[in-house]
Amino acid sequence: MSKKKKEDSKEPEEILPITDATEEQVINDDKVVHLSGMYENWFLDYASYVILERAVPYVEDGMKPVQRRILHSMKDLDDGRYNKVANIIGHTMKYHPHGDASIGDALVALGQKELLIDCQGNWGNIYTGDSAAAPRYIEARLSKLANEILFNPKTTTWQLSYDGRNKEPLTLPVKFPLLLAQGVEGIAVGLSCKILPHNFIELIDASIAILKNKPFELYPDFLTGGLADFSKYNDGLRGGKVRVRAKISQLDKYTLIISEIPFGTTTGSLIDSILSANEKEKIKIKKIEDNTSEFVEIQVHLPPGISPDKTIDALYAFTDCEISISPNACIIEKDKPRFVGVSEILELSVDNTRDLLKRELEIEKAELEEAWHFSSLEKIFIEERIYRDIEEAETWEAVIANIDKGLKPFRKLLRRDVTQEDIVRLTEIRIKRISKFDAFKADEHIKGLEADIATCINHLENLTDYCIAYYQGLKKKYSAGRERKTEIRMFDTIEATKVVINNEKLYVNRVEGFVGYNIKKDEYISECSSMDEVIVIRADGKMIVTKISEKAFLGKDILHVNVFRKNDERTIYNLVFQDGKTGPYYVKRFAITGVIRDKEYDLTKGSKGSTVIYLSANPNGESETLQIFLKPRPKLKKTAFEFDFGTLTIKGRAAGGNILSKIPIRRIVLKEKGLSTLGARQVWWDDSVKRINFDGRGTLLGAFASGDKILTLMESGFYKLYNPDVSTHFEEDLIVIEHFNPRRPISAIYFDGETKELMVKRFLIEPTDKKTLFISESPNSHLEFVSTATFPMVRLEFGKMGKYEKPSQDLNLDEFIGVKGLKAKGKKLAQQEPKKIIALEPLAEPEEVIEETIAGENEAIEDTEIQSNIVIDIEDDDAQLRLL
Repeated sequence: MSKKKKEDSKEPEEILPITDATEEQVINDDKVVHLSGMYENWFLDYASYVILERAVPYVEDGMKPVQRRILHSMKDLDDGRYNKVANIIGHTMKYHPHGDASIGDALVALGQKELLIDCQGNWGNIYTGDSAAAPRYIEARLSKLANEILFNPKTTTWQLSYDGRNKEPLTLPVKFPLLLAQGVEGIAVGLSCKILPHNFIELIDASIAILKNKPFELYPDFLTGGLADFSKYNDGLRGGKVRVRAKISQLDKYTLIISEIPFGTTTGSLIDSILSANEKEKIKIKKIEDNTSEFVEIQVHLPPGISPDKTIDALYAFTDCEISISPNACIIEKDKPRFVGVSEILELSVDNTRDLLKRELEIEKAELEEAWHFSSLEKIFIEERIYRDIEEAETWEAVIANIDKGLKPFRKLLRRDVTQEDIVRLTEIRIKRISKFDAFKADEHIKGLEADIATCINHLENLTDYCIAYYQGLKKKYSAGRERKTEIRMFDTIEATKVVINNEKLYVNRVEGFVGYNIKKDEYISECSSMDEVIVIRADGKMIVTKISEKAFLGKDILHVNVFRKNDERTIYNLVFQDGKTGPYYVKRFAITGVIRDKEYDLTKGSKGSTVIYLSANPNGESETLQIFLKPRPKLKKTAFEFDFGTLTIKGRAAGGNILSKIPIRRIVLKEKGLSTLGARQVWWDDSVKRINFDGRGTLLGAFASGDKILTLMESGFYKLYNPDVSTHFEEDLIVIEHFNPRRPISAIYFDGETKELMVKRFLIEPTDKKTLFISESPNSHLEFVSTATFPMVRLEFGKMGKYEKPSQDLNLDEFIGVKGLKAKGKKLAQQEPKKIIALEPLAEPEEVIEETIAGENEAIEDTEIQSNIVIDIEDDDAQLRLL
């Protein structure tokens, strides 16, 4: 039996079990390997592999290995025609040691970014989330941009593939911030990476700014479009946040259109989130239709009575129409992961591009100098007939020596010494070339090489300018169609409790003290939502604010209950209470803005036995006049008097109040409900978020009384009037927003698409809630100028007409045309159409016009106030308490 067979016939050694009582170890002959150390090493190797080879991109080319291998394979196959994706996947497997599925998914993802790969066939849809067709049905090739910025074998560092049969690039020589243009996302062991995509043009502009040492700002841009708030972007570092919203517009009062969706969502997931919010009764919709094909179009149909503006806010608050993205920029640099901001990534990319361009220039210069050297040698070799010196040489060494001797007098004319390799190349020149040698063409060729060398030297000496020109060339060739798709906006904070629909009804049992939306046999108060809070004020003067529920006990003898609105400074409470059982009577006016939920507050002075005698809640701060009847007593001459709450200052809920009477009160009757003592409300326009507010942010539009409107003029030639509601969403093409004055005319210059002429018209706004067109209805009509000034001025610049240049003309539109009806077409602006219309400062208004305007505004306010002045007569003289 051989030695090998004897070894095979040995009985297997007994495997010792590992128990908790002994140290973990594996016994292998005389060597002891601790399992803890083994797992530590294995896990570290695995974690390093996932980080370096799968999840995190390299800063040099911004790619993961699978992406780099796909592009390298496509370059191998590139002949200008499309290749089947199945063939590309198969060819990539020569370099990538994983399955075809991962390669196919990565290839489709690259193709959908519309940057490096020119796709043909069904590559899926980034809007709907539909997957691409099978690899055998779709085709791809490298884009022109990819061929220009990705490949250069002369500057590429190569390595062997995983099986040692092929060479693959360690990193591609990318001369563009590809990592920031494409974005990347990956999860490794204990590490994640999320770099958002940025705009192609903005990246080039920022790169040029870096080379010029100028400041720059860089924000993401998404192929799906939408609106984004980058105020907390934090340069893409950990801890930053980007809020992205869908683009929602109002088709009519029953229909909303979603035309762009947030990054990372699909139309399917967005619709599911809307349906889910509808089922939870946070929003209310009638139906939803998905008409998405080449572009996104989701129609949300609303039932009657639902506010479109409030629904838009609710969609942002409760659905995926608004999402939050947390960037986490991480790169591989020198085989180690590193967290950096996008600004530093761009700076690293610019430095890398600069180095690559320098290496390319140095290589080109060396090649040109080598070509110049041999062209000069060839010219000398043929013109000086040195080739005849080899006719008598009998050995190869003699041939080399004779040529070397013949070139010796001319070596000082060359840029480097002549080597044996140069002489061998001279011997390889054919007789036909020698016989047809043209000295003039040879001189021209050498001069061309010298010019190219000088150009290379100039570029190397002015490398920064050369880099800038390179980036500008990329922008000129490839920027078409790559404009920013995501609109940069500042978002306001939407309070969910203010936009959620009223899906419940609030009821109260005043005697027993129960409040909720599930006690439907008791007194109905108002509609509410499950997210609301309720405020309760009892007869003992105690107040509490709590979360609404199905049924909650909040204390007996409830006087007032309603939905509580936080920070509501307009609702004013008028209160009369008795301090203690026998104390004087006090009166106070106060607002309740902020409280601690479920904490009980005392609205009286806190004396035991205090009682509320009269209480009313006034939504707009209305004053009231009370008739006070005192209990008769000896020597009391006056048993009744009136009290006007308008004489009291509005204070906080903790104020003690003013003494109303020290004599016991028999009853109180509301004699008259007065006007609001708060006056008109100031409204501001915040252009950064395209919303109005009452908080003093932005531009003051004016003080708005009840019934006042906001006038908006749109670039599309429409106008629309709005109520001053903070939930209003205004049109995207809004150009004028101001306090509406019905006596002030609008002046407009527009191009009439039917007559092909510029027309001028002045008209008064017709009050209507509808969006109204004030230019002609022709599809080619468009607005050139609009003003709400009384005496608007414009300058018409005509330019040259043949040999002559017509001087510019200043025009007062008030004198040019009178105020006519909305439907009037207007008057032709000029016989010769101006090339440019410039808005000038309007003329100052005479004092009588200003006074007339102010009088008109005051008259409108007074009319509105008279309409809102409602007097309530109290006929029940025995009422001890009146709740309003």
